[in-house]
Amino acid sequence: MRRTIFTTPGVNTLLRVFSIGFLRLTGWQLEGALPAHASKSVFIAAPHTSNWDLPYTLMVAFALRLNIHWMGKQSIFKAPFGGVMRWLGGIPVNRAQSNNLVAASAAAIKAADGPLQLIVPPEGTRSKTHYWKTGFYYIALQAEVPIVMAYMDYATKRSGLGPIFVPSGDIEADMVHIKAFYAPFKGKNAAQHE
Repeated sequence: MRRTIFTTPGVNTLLRVFSIGFLRLTGWQLEGALPAHASKSVFIAAPHTSNWDLPYTLMVAFALRLNIHWMGKQSIFKAPFGGVMRWLGGIPVNRAQSNNLVAASAAAIKAADGPLQLIVPPEGTRSKTHYWKTGFYYIALQAEVPIVMAYMDYATKRSGLGPIFVPSGDIEADMVHIKAFYAPFKGKNAAQHE
């Protein structure tokens, strides 16, 4: 994979110090750590209700020493900010096309030389939705990597890495467990999701 803000020497250290300081000053508490066996993994990013989720996610990633890549709608990768968004770890997704994003993402994780965590928001949008897209699940299954249940709870100002989940292949049963973990967490704009 290409160089990102997380793999740029010097910048990474400076932004880690800034991120830790900012999160502490604003009252956020970080929880969890990434186990060595999950250095290649798929992260669930939920709940996703606000544009603020991205800067907070980046700061949490710096503070926890992660090497994340994240998926975003193609329109945010247009000039003049496309290069910056890619440097921030972004991967553009064209929601209008039915391409094989799952297979390509799984192949990229397998081919990565070092640690790589792919963040996928299962809601697929910041708008209210009762249905989760299952791409994150199938990416992890095909890449043969675990799912990390990452969270950001604006109500309690807690963010971090929850349990590691190994997909069994029985998506219906697995989704019951995954969604139960996320049930208590509230996004920034939680009212519009209730």
